Amino acid sequence: MTQRALDPSGEQPEPDLVQRPRPGGLSTAEVAERVARGEVNDVPVRSSRSVTEIVRANVLTRFNLIIGVLWVIMLFVAPIQDSLFGFVIIANTGIGIIQEWRAKKTLDSLAVIGEAKPTVRRDGVAAEVSVSEIVLGDLVELGPGDKAVVDGVIAEADSLEIDESLLTGEADPVVKRPGDPVMSGSFVVAGGGAFTATKVGREAYAAQLAEEASRFTLVQSELRSGISTILKYVTWMMVPTAIGLIISQLVVKDNNFKDSVARTVGGIVPMIPEGLVLLTSVAFAIGVIRLGRKQCLVQELPAIEGLARVDIVCLDKTGTLTEGGMDVTGVRPLNGSDEGYVHRVLGALGASDPRPNASLQAIIDAYPDGEGWEVTQAMPFSSARKYSGAAFAEGNGDASAWLLGAPDVLLAADDPALTETGHLNEQGLRVLLLARVPGGLDAPDAAAGALPTALVVLEQRLRPDAGETLAYFADQNVAAKVISGDNAVSVGAVAKKLGLPGAEHTLDARRLPAERDEMATAIERNAVFGRVTPQQKRDMVAALQSRGHTVAMTGDGVNDVLALKDADIGVSMGSGSEATRAVAQIVLLDNSFATLPSVVAEGRRVIGNITRVATLFLTKTVYSVLLAILVVCFQVEYPFLPRHLTLLSTLTIGVPAFFLALAPNKERARPNFVRRVMRYAIPSGTIAAAATFATYLVARHAYTGEDALSAETSAATLTLFLVSMWVLVIIARPYTWWRVALVATMGLCFLVVLAVPWLQDFFALKLVGASMPWTAVGIAVVAAAALEFSWRLVSRRFPA
Repeated sequence: MTQRALDPSGEQPEPDLVQRPRPGGLSTAEVAERVARGEVNDVPVRSSRSVTEIVRANVLTRFNLIIGVLWVIMLFVAPIQDSLFGFVIIANTGIGIIQEWRAKKTLDSLAVIGEAKPTVRRDGVAAEVSVSEIVLGDLVELGPGDKAVVDGVIAEADSLEIDESLLTGEADPVVKRPGDPVMSGSFVVAGGGAFTATKVGREAYAAQLAEEASRFTLVQSELRSGISTILKYVTWMMVPTAIGLIISQLVVKDNNFKDSVARTVGGIVPMIPEGLVLLTSVAFAIGVIRLGRKQCLVQELPAIEGLARVDIVCLDKTGTLTEGGMDVTGVRPLNGSDEGYVHRVLGALGASDPRPNASLQAIIDAYPDGEGWEVTQAMPFSSARKYSGAAFAEGNGDASAWLLGAPDVLLAADDPALTETGHLNEQGLRVLLLARVPGGLDAPDAAAGALPTALVVLEQRLRPDAGETLAYFADQNVAAKVISGDNAVSVGAVAKKLGLPGAEHTLDARRLPAERDEMATAIERNAVFGRVTPQQKRDMVAALQSRGHTVAMTGDGVNDVLALKDADIGVSMGSGSEATRAVAQIVLLDNSFATLPSVVAEGRRVIGNITRVATLFLTKTVYSVLLAILVVCFQVEYPFLPRHLTLLSTLTIGVPAFFLALAPNKERARPNFVRRVMRYAIPSGTIAAAATFATYLVARHAYTGEDALSAETSAATLTLFLVSMWVLVIIARPYTWWRVALVATMGLCFLVVLAVPWLQDFFALKLVGASMPWTAVGIAVVAAAALEFSWRLVSRRFPA
């Protein structure tokens, strides 16, 4: 008697469902009854967070709280123009919510397109239903590549092997027999069968683990973690500086209370890089929307960034470089076999498998006459053993058993048929061996003593876009490694046809070193690998990662699942098995390998542009903190009101950053985001603060009288604007017509404010006299020269 395992909750499955399996499944009335009782597989879509979560994440932030409090204070103590920063935050938050909501709609609609459609048997008829329509007690059919979407008990099994590695960590497939439990999240690697659903919805094992599993598989985002680190340090700097500024303006300087409060708030608000988080979210969200239009489902937003950082992409040949279909180009009998009889055997083998793979489907198409032979035993194809088989009672009463699989696995190393196989493989053709088994298929090693009968020659259909995509990766210095379960020479020939660099460097994975470091060396030296087992694919990914490589893995078959999960970025084809789509971060719904460059380009756009605009935002933070410290040290009034810094931030950071963050950018992604941003932001912010405060001190000696502070503020504002504009000029490089127009427009807007009387009054900006404004311009010119020198020095001394 087979020992039955408990399900993960430690409970035995429901007795009535185990003991009385229903071959025809539930009736329509029983399904309706269970739906009415709520016994339906109603699980939330995993692809994105809810609208409530989006609103909460965009509104309830640390910096929104700080700015919100300061805004309320300003509404009571100052004119409305000093409260403009609050309206800007509302607009920014609204933009963030709308963009992420649009991204959510895109994700959810694509997730429905890519959703699995399990086959259930009801009223004796098999039909595909959506996952959410499965009810308790449904009879769910299983075949190779299918994922168990609910918990259940096996009712039927035909050489059924299920991989539970994603749940238990056990890599070896588990043979399942009627009465054995099956866990949601596991998938079929060989054979077929059916199971009765015993737990659905949130009670299912995979649903209970969904939150933990999604956290475990979240893509590492250097942008997000880097920005979080920056914001943490900004908070630490901001708190003591703000306290010092408050004391200085409210206690030490005995000024008008409301004016002191306004200038204190004016010093605190610009320290917060509030728009940086918003722009990062918006850039990711727009990236998802753009890729969604190309039928690319991004299941985790930072995966866009992750693929842009990849330096090695591992490609599964079948379904990635080649299309799923194949064509039989010929059959070559061996050892005097009769060709007509071979055709009958191939037809019977095709008819024996209810779920044929691509190779067997090609044989079925070529030899459809498989009737008249009764299947007495079947051995489904397994990627681990590289062959399948079946035993028949032939029409004339004879019995025979056959294997169909890889010649170099089934034949002895010195068999002369391997020479012919090698010549065919060199032409890029795929070859299968048909061999007769003297005994049955029950033997531990059924392949031992198999008699070669014929070679079946198959031609794979190359994807028309694969060559261009490989050329793109080569141009971007991303190494492509073709990893396949097929013969290495055959795979190399296919790769050579597609123009893969290094396609002549092929290696049979059976000769790969087991030691991780030696394996990594072998992988780096070669470009094409054949006869790779599923576990080896996983080991190869780990070996490359141990050398510091960022690895992407593409695939569509069950044998790719483990490697897809372990890779930094997993990419699955939409037509691939449900198991591969479930673990991949990116799903190409149109099965087009040519979509990958778009994903890489989108990631580079996000990374490159956010790095640019982060420098703008953090330059403002640095000069705001330094100005506050200088004000405290020199015991003077803070030079700016909130309205001045709102104007400066809008013209030199806010509007330009929005356009720069969404612009095309093909710059290659580089690591060390925080270091790359701060190495420019710190010197730029320091120079801007020094120049601005120098102008302010000179103006304090130049102006006297009742309106002196207003004139001093105007002169300091002019210097800070010009220096900030020069930072923008540097960041906007290399110049294009629209970037030049953007910078020129921002400068023109500031001139309009200085020239139009009512705008002068609104922003309290009026340049007095001639000498002081020109002095402010002169100091800004010196600061601009210092900026150019510092940026070039930093680029030389501290390269990224």
